[in-house]
Amino acid sequence: MKKDELLAPGHRTCAGCGPAIAIRMLLRATGPNTVICNATGCIEVTTTQYPTTSWKIPWIHVLFENAASVASGIREALDMQGKSDVNVIALGGDGGMMDIGFRAISGLWERGHNVLVITYDNESYANTGVQRSGGTPWHASTSTTPSGSASKGKDQWKKDMPAIAAAHHIPYVATASIAQPFDLDKKVKKALSIKGPKYIHIHCPCTIGWRFDESKTIEIAKLALDTKMCALYEIENHKKTLTYKPKGTPVKEYLKAQARFRHLTDEDIEEYQKRIDEVWARDFE
Repeated sequence: MKKDELLAPGHRTCAGCGPAIAIRMLLRATGPNTVICNATGCIEVTTTQYPTTSWKIPWIHVLFENAASVASGIREALDMQGKSDVNVIALGGDGGMMDIGFRAISGLWERGHNVLVITYDNESYANTGVQRSGGTPWHASTSTTPSGSASKGKDQWKKDMPAIAAAHHIPYVATASIAQPFDLDKKVKKALSIKGPKYIHIHCPCTIGWRFDESKTIEIAKLALDTKMCALYEIENHKKTLTYKPKGTPVKEYLKAQARFRHLTDEDIEEYQKRIDEVWARDFE
């Protein structure tokens, strides 16, 4: 544990905020020689309400759609100044990175900029009212995909952003979780040691959007891993390696712990388990 946190206390994130925990872990790994380009979202609005800031490193707020574009420009400017040792990170939530800002991210990866792109995935547009995003899981109830007599929540399966990143043939892709801080730390440091574009996807439970008690954030994050709802792995040179072996806890334990899934019947949960097992058999076994 470092005594000097680079994200200062006193910010306005919710009690038990998963993304805030992720950012603290991230900054412990990056150190102060880092520039953050932060897309609009929960972390941006809660850490920089004018005239204050919680960031102890160079940080810039950019729009939902252009965090990667601004990061590309900053990288080029620093390299022109001979400051290639400065870490440049494009950071945002699933809405800003997986949906609205994806085009710019794809361009960054395709051009090959030496930038680390990070998504803190709380699985909705939590900042603006918990609307569904590409990161929202199948059958989760949100403000724009409410469960009811005519709907079981979101109809679509969760977007596989790490696989999309890997399809760009970038040198490093990894997933991480706040439930495994040492794994997260190792992956961030490894990514920053590699020249070129890289991507890390961090799973971050959201107490407001997922509707669980604020004291249960890490418990929920651990359940996501052990029920196989979230896989921890890294992809280097097109080779995928699991970095955490799940316990195989039934998926119902994860779903029942969150009110966004409380509308699901036993039959729905059986179908969920079947689909999760199929994903793992295809991608990880």
